Amino acid sequence: MYRLFAGIEIPREIGEELQAISKKVTGASWRPIENYHITLRFMGQVDRNTAEDLDHELSLIEAKQMQLTLSGAGWFGSSEPTALWAGVEADEGLTRLAERCDRAAKRVGLSLDRRKFRPHVTLAYCKGTPLQEAAAFSEKHALLKLGPFWADRFHLYSSWSGKGPSRYVSEAEYPLT
Repeated sequence: MYRLFAGIEIPREIGEELQAISKKVTGASWRPIENYHITLRFMGQVDRNTAEDLDHELSLIEAKQMQLTLSGAGWFGSSEPTALWAGVEADEGLTRLAERCDRAAKRVGLSLDRRKFRPHVTLAYCKGTPLQEAAAFSEKHALLKLGPFWADRFHLYSSWSGKGPSRYVSEAEYPLT
């Protein structure tokens, strides 16, 4: 079984700027720079045949390159923060690409992702983070603006758990024209 997701990698120089703001929040487990990405579609656990079919479907996606800008910061979790993130400015091309990844997943039999696409870069997962600290982080970085940067490809990543943070491996890469 493979735990898969489709995503766009964040350029190293943007990742370094994100790391500079990643500090001093109680209970935050900060992600390493190599884990920064914009998730297009979480696929979940799939078997080898489904992974191969998914790779084929994703390879058929045609989409244009796009310039993306990270903007603002926030958190997920209403009463107890579960993650801190940097936002991504609205982009029609990015939204269409996420929709195409969603349709590819459905064609191979994966269930509908019921969450609305909300592009972001996860900076930290939280456990026991006080709401006030998540709010202070968000407020402090509300005017964050990084980029723009070109997205000229997306990836099918696998996620591997072990000691420390998960390790993400690009299993396939798909060019944007």
